[in-house]
Amino acid sequence: MCGRFAASASTEEIIETFQVELVVDEPEPTYNAAPTDPVPAVVERLDKASGAAVRKLVTPRWGLVPSWSKDAKGAARMINARAETVASKPAFAKAMASRRCLIPADGFYEWTPTTGPDGKPAKQPWFIRPSGGGLFVMAGLYEFWKGPSRLAPIAPRGAEGTDDDVWLTTCTIITTQATDALGHIHDRMPMTVRPEAWSDWLDPLQTDAQAALGLLHASEGAEIDTYLVAPLVNNVRHEGPELVRPLA
Repeated sequence: MCGRFAASASTEEIIETFQVELVVDEPEPTYNAAPTDPVPAVVERLDKASGAAVRKLVTPRWGLVPSWSKDAKGAARMINARAETVASKPAFAKAMASRRCLIPADGFYEWTPTTGPDGKPAKQPWFIRPSGGGLFVMAGLYEFWKGPSRLAPIAPRGAEGTDDDVWLTTCTIITTQATDALGHIHDRMPMTVRPEAWSDWLDPLQTDAQAALGLLHASEGAEIDTYLVAPLVNNVRHEGPELVRPLA
């Protein structure tokens, strides 16, 4: 799974890289994005007046809440969608067909078991990023959930509506079986979308989920770097570039 990642790119960098036309929300750079946090995402939505697709920068909450959900309590359990079942599982199928997004990251964290200084079991974090740097563009889905604010376990920042009726935008990251380059760290990994496929992936008029699945990519070998980092990231309250620095 992917349960924590870094996304420090500026709004200006995201606009330039993805040719964003409208900034709905400016993301806060983070080196420790955790479930239910707002995260950067690039989407395309059809303009109601012209019918044209508009590429937007938004900040959905990480952890997808299906539109039909009775409440938003399960968001933290829906941070990942398995590529093997994403087109058929009820929680993700509609979003896979028409609400796909790109989530620009520096890289993501995974953990392996180790023994701490006190001799007790501990977890050693690794950071996984594109070889040579640059953005790790993860494949995501987003969804809209409408419900009473009292049923939302997280503050609906940027949500629309009254105190009794809000819209919450949430997202999930698509994962797959880890390639050999990552299998020694974890058995799952986020899927990415290559630049030449960004437009097709985002296209809201492309509603063939199986065709969209063909646009996904699993990074291999020389495409990625993996290295140990300090256990600072183990605490969600820690933040800053020191979290992604390699251990000496």
